[in-house]
Amino acid sequence: MIKEKLGHRIDGWIHTAFPFLFWRPISPDAMTVVGTLVAGAAGFAFAEGALRVGGCLLIAGGFFDLVDGVVARHFGIATRFGAFLDSSLDRVVDILAMLGLVVFFVRGDEVGWASLCALILVATVLTSYAKARAELLIERMPGGFLERGERIGLLVIGSLTGWLEPVLVILGVGSCVTVGQRFLYAYREMGRLDREDAERSVPSEGN
Repeated sequence: MIKEKLGHRIDGWIHTAFPFLFWRPISPDAMTVVGTLVAGAAGFAFAEGALRVGGCLLIAGGFFDLVDGVVARHFGIATRFGAFLDSSLDRVVDILAMLGLVVFFVRGDEVGWASLCALILVATVLTSYAKARAELLIERMPGGFLERGERIGLLVIGSLTGWLEPVLVILGVGSCVTVGQRFLYAYREMGRLDREDAERSVPSEGN
């Protein structure tokens, strides 16, 4: 939702705040991989109960995820594979972070919270898959209530403030709502396209 509203305005903010990133070309793919390794380590920190460490790792990894595309566009080195790599490795971070929390709660014998984290994990994966699959058939899929940026931001807040459980409830509800929004939008748009195809296939009266 935030990303959809702000768009490329973020590019200007990054240029202003971090000018050193644009002194010379940097491989955006390398930045993507480094960011994934850093943010992915948050999952292992969560599993060990180091919640604040995990939150800090998500922030550090998120920095790389935020600027890699800006750097690529600035130097004119954006590629289709870079976009594919970025999106794919985002899923790795999402999965590791939630799996780490599942392990953390299971170790604490808190099955209810572990189950909620598992639900969030499924909804997170389904949210991204629904968008990728739908956009093979329709032009564009809106982001919905909770996109990745909001999910990671909320998880950081929860892990750093000690309000993890309330944040997980928000993530659980919000992620499921987002999945529902995307399925509903896909249902409407694909139905419309099917009706248009059917109308085109009906022979005209003059034939």
